[in-house]
Amino acid sequence: MSAAKGILAGAILASLMGLVAPAICGERPKAVVELFTSQGCSSCPPADANLRRIIDAGDVIALAYHIDYWDYLGWKDTLASAANTDRQRYYAKALGSRSVYTPQAVVNGRVHLNGAAKSRLDMTIERMASGDQALSVDVEIRRDGDTIAISTGDWPNGHIKAHVLLVVYKPVTAVEVKRGENAGRTLEYRNAVVRMQAAGMWKGKPAQWEIPASEIGEGNGAAVLIQAMRKDGAPGPVLGAAALEPAALAN
Repeated sequence: MSAAKGILAGAILASLMGLVAPAICGERPKAVVELFTSQGCSSCPPADANLRRIIDAGDVIALAYHIDYWDYLGWKDTLASAANTDRQRYYAKALGSRSVYTPQAVVNGRVHLNGAAKSRLDMTIERMASGDQALSVDVEIRRDGDTIAISTGDWPNGHIKAHVLLVVYKPVTAVEVKRGENAGRTLEYRNAVVRMQAAGMWKGKPAQWEIPASEIGEGNGAAVLIQAMRKDGAPGPVLGAAALEPAALAN
């Protein structure tokens, strides 16, 4: 068996064993980590491995957004989208960064750091989980027949406007990179974002939204982020989140 096929087989086995869920649905996660990464970036594989470690721990919702601005280096990222790049640029505006980079991790929509910095990322997650920047809204996402139901609790600090974002992701993807900085490597990616869509607006009170289950796609997982709005349109802090693994989404 080739190395590529071996990694792919292992990835499929991990998915079947239910090891790819970013967090247990119904429990408030410690944090939301959004990693901006690229198959064409030689500095990214350590960050991708770091994300896998966090996902396997099961208490953080961790998502990988593959960007497309390194495609010119010789390899077009097979998981990248302009929408993912736009989200990173919006974060740069919100967080006061003059430029975008990979691998970049954004935690709770509030701070950014190098996604390969294992100890620093762990400390940031723990600090946020125990401080005033913790996720403070209860969120649930579940399958109910032919629909995906999203529900929230109260916002403890009064009136607020926030986006309800549905994030669809591929749990495990193995990619054989043939050109560019990672040429000759077969890399495993976890929770790669397929798309994001607005499910509604939230104003701080218990509420519920429904979307067709068919919009998730076979074999994909789904996460929901309650994210505050900034006046300039850039994403603000993530206030609450939940995720549903592919096994829970299957018919």
